[in-house]
Amino acid sequence: NQKTINKKITISGIGLHSGKNVNLKILPSKENTGIVFLRSDLSKDNVVIPHFNNVSDTMLCTTIQNSSGVKVSTIEHLMAAFYGLGIDNALVDLDSQEVPILDGSAKEWTEILLKSGISTSNAPIKIIKINKNIKFTDGERYISIKPSALNLDIDFELQYKNKVIGNQRNKFKIYEDDLTDVLNSRTFCLYEDIEIIKKNGLAKGGSLENAIVVKDNQILNTEGLRNDKEFVNHKILDCIGDLYTSGYRIVGSVECFR
Repeated sequence: NQKTINKKITISGIGLHSGKNVNLKILPSKENTGIVFLRSDLSKDNVVIPHFNNVSDTMLCTTIQNSSGVKVSTIEHLMAAFYGLGIDNALVDLDSQEVPILDGSAKEWTEILLKSGISTSNAPIKIIKINKNIKFTDGERYISIKPSALNLDIDFELQYKNKVIGNQRNKFKIYEDDLTDVLNSRTFCLYEDIEIIKKNGLAKGGSLENAIVVKDNQILNTEGLRNDKEFVNHKILDCIGDLYTSGYRIVGSVECFR
């Protein structure tokens, strides 16, 4: 059955791309309302639904936008935490455009949601069951989805020329496997890309506190990696968050390459 949190959560943090401080609240919500974002810094047209039809930009983060042009960006880590914990209904109130990046993973989101507690309603969850194979290709990259018996399987393969990242592949059954390594895996970038990213007006709030930075053959973060496949696991985390813009639990098998 559908779930929500037990009590209000309040948290503040920096937006990864805006560099601005954000105050965010997550409130319990009734069954069948879904996940809803509310821009409390605006007085009208301030509700934005995280639905795939509302995705307006995917440049280094997922941005959603309503019909009035009001946006909420970098939603994917919080959405992945909701999905991973089975939370169907919640109101996310924030006073800026961007969701706080926290540590660059979904680890802290998961912890604060669990601390709030989770309550179950009498309404059944909503499910999409995939019935046929679909594949989208862009050059050598592709993503496909096909039928699965009872689970959401995500099989993701990364290929980087950088030797530290290299070729990584991992697969999870989202409803059965322990997702700790996925939810704890941080966003990452190559050191040589930082200047280009910042020239595009992004990553103003980026630091070694919220991202893994790889320079040549070394990781600049003193603590190193949290798990052996943190790079590909973070891509699986992003994938889970983005799939939740369907508004449904998905029963299917997803494969991503590069």
